[in-house]
Amino acid sequence: MAKTKKQPRPKAVTPKGFQDYFGADVTMRTDMLRKIAEVYHRYGFDALETSAVETVEALGKFLPDVDRPNEGVFAWEEDKDWLALRYDLTAPLARVAAQYRNDLPMPYRRYAMGPVWRNEKPGPGRFRQFYQCDADTVGASSVAADAEICAMLADTLEAVGIDNNDYIIRVNNRKVLNGVLEAAELPDTDEHADARGIVLRAIDKIDRLGPSGVGQLLQRGRKDESGDFTEGAGLSDTQAGVVMSFVSATTNVLAQMAQDYLPQLSDEDIEAKGRQILMSELLPDYVMLVEQYPEEFKSRILSYLEWIVGDSKIGKEGVSELSEISALLLSQGYGPDRIRLDPSVVRGLGYYTGPVYEAELTFEIKDEKGRPRNFGSVAGGGRYDDLVKRFTGQEVPATGVSIGVDRLLAALKAKGRVNSSATGPVVVTVMDRDRMADYQKMVADLRKPDDGGEPIRAEVYLGNPKNFGNQLKYADKRNSPIAIIAGGDEFDKNVVQIKDLILGAEIAKNATLEEWKDRPSQYEVPRDQMLAKVREILGTS
Repeated sequence: MAKTKKQPRPKAVTPKGFQDYFGADVTMRTDMLRKIAEVYHRYGFDALETSAVETVEALGKFLPDVDRPNEGVFAWEEDKDWLALRYDLTAPLARVAAQYRNDLPMPYRRYAMGPVWRNEKPGPGRFRQFYQCDADTVGASSVAADAEICAMLADTLEAVGIDNNDYIIRVNNRKVLNGVLEAAELPDTDEHADARGIVLRAIDKIDRLGPSGVGQLLQRGRKDESGDFTEGAGLSDTQAGVVMSFVSATTNVLAQMAQDYLPQLSDEDIEAKGRQILMSELLPDYVMLVEQYPEEFKSRILSYLEWIVGDSKIGKEGVSELSEISALLLSQGYGPDRIRLDPSVVRGLGYYTGPVYEAELTFEIKDEKGRPRNFGSVAGGGRYDDLVKRFTGQEVPATGVSIGVDRLLAALKAKGRVNSSATGPVVVTVMDRDRMADYQKMVADLRKPDDGGEPIRAEVYLGNPKNFGNQLKYADKRNSPIAIIAGGDEFDKNVVQIKDLILGAEIAKNATLEEWKDRPSQYEVPRDQMLAKVREILGTS
């Protein structure tokens, strides 16, 4: 008789491009999202949870990778319909706004938080499942809605622990960009669609490639460090010059202001070093100029953009909208030191139709090779007036922002604003299995205090109690601040031993023998004083 073939055991591995989150990470993320939700709620936005699955038809062709429409999602066929995991939180909102348009208040203001999935090639820091946190206003055509989103984003960053001098929210308008492309003889026609797409993607890479790299992509193309060649847009010198003048608008305006207000700069300085070098060397001075002369900074930027777009009607409309947004923000106290007009902001998604914005963290961190670099973008968004139209046939204005939850959490860790080793529960150890009811009563007294005070996180050790040392090792692994010990002697005397594990570890590391004797980390207290002593040690009394 043939032997039954053994089924191989499944491999215990996380699928490629996905990751597991454990206690401390989940707690930190939950706490951060709670703070964000409080700001959104304060601004009058309501929570919305949509299905994780949408029809492929509802998701449409507005995928993050514009080169591969209808790819990049996890999809399957069911009852002759194609379904897919949502790739962002905006496409589901468009479906909801259309489906419930007769029931929802208009404008409809909502925020949403949750995982999204993208079927893309994973890489360092690039996962196929990640969290997003969005806030959108649907049904408001006024750019006051865009200004409000920017102000709310600033308040959100500060609420979670980012100082107001550690971020900048940069604002642009796709209409201005369309005007610039018209001025560069690249109108929005099928004939110029490919070149326009390359130009947009090139501008979007300004932070990574710098002006030189972007300039190469505007013309013949660029070869990267690995030798791979990226085809350029094939623009002439004149066309590329128009686009680069637009991309460098902020740099050029700040350099002009520096010449007027910083006497140490001369024409020779600028010629010798170049504006980009001066920008990095004199950044503190430039920030001072922006803070000191916000109205002038705004006026010069807008005048510069008007000059670039020339006679373009859509370009002039975009400049006017930027002027209104800036005035609205300044009236609320959000100057260009926190929210600034910046023409280099493009945003990659093809559905943006007006103002676009991006939040960048400006403090330095070290990369994997120990080199200093700025942290970079953690949020972005803009106006997308055509997305809901796909369902209704009627234009429905909308604008919104999306926060990269994992990136923002990484930033807070880098700034030391979150505790990456969250405190565990108080552990009640077990010395006598027959006394389990007494031990459970101890944790109940901690979790639900009779005096109505703050509940304390606590648990009974439920493993094998035979080896007491293993119970303390367990408490250590749980990062528990306190272990409560009670055996036969303690029950006879109606007392408990309370071991301060955090203090005990510090004493063991740093104190001399004499100091250790003078600073006990274990206390014997009457049973009815257990709660008070635990609170005292935790600092919650």
